[in-house]
Amino acid sequence: MFRFRTVAAALPLVVLPACSLRMQPTEKSRPSVALPPLPPPKPPRIYRLQHLDTLVQVPGRVLHIYPAARQVYSQLKSPDWVLSKPASAEEEDSFLDFASEEKLRLAKAGSRVLRTGRALRLRPTGAAEVKLVNNPAEDERNIAYEYLATLPSIHQWLISVHLYEGGYYMLVDQRSGRRTQLMAPPVVAPDGRHFVCGNSDVLARFEPSGLQLWSLDDKAPRLLWERQTEWGCTQPRWLDNKTILFEQDFFDKGDVDTRVVRLKVVP
Repeated sequence: MFRFRTVAAALPLVVLPACSLRMQPTEKSRPSVALPPLPPPKPPRIYRLQHLDTLVQVPGRVLHIYPAARQVYSQLKSPDWVLSKPASAEEEDSFLDFASEEKLRLAKAGSRVLRTGRALRLRPTGAAEVKLVNNPAEDERNIAYEYLATLPSIHQWLISVHLYEGGYYMLVDQRSGRRTQLMAPPVVAPDGRHFVCGNSDVLARFEPSGLQLWSLDDKAPRLLWERQTEWGCTQPRWLDNKTILFEQDFFDKGDVDTRVVRLKVVP
């Protein structure tokens, strides 16, 4: 059995250099520097306008509006018949002369849609012909009907109705001839069960700004809810069968600004 003394005697003597922790230079404390406190982050003004973040007065519910990515919105498809608003007075004047554009559309519409003079004639399969006659009066009686599109997936013709000031849109059922007035062209959900109409006229205010949700479960479109708002809804696009993205136009500090937002319209 080894003993510690024996082991210590057997080990060579190692001489270590003299050292001491007390001989090491000590680090001097740095003088404290008082940094000014950072200001709290200030969100862009649009996110402080809380009245833009909810859609109220839907029966029994308040719908919340959230910011969305423009890149995602740009990748979603918008129907061909959803026309963008004119960006200038010159462009608006060209919109008023719709006869040439309508002639091109009528050439592709088939024999059940035609124009004779001032009359736009639609021929449903199960009802009498629907005749929509223009009135070019220079006052509030002025009205003009423009054929926009045939929507076979929902069995409707889409008509734009131009008034002396402003206007609206109308669906005519291809089977019954029933007419349905809309605030904007319909954008149909991927599953075909709903469509939305979004309109924006926050500057001129000739037309109502807001949003409509329609059901297609019945034989004819049925309005589920409608909300006229102080902000505008431009070109809504479906993210899925319940959620839309759209450009929300709002009037602030004497000008119209826009952001892309997300809204769940179907529970």
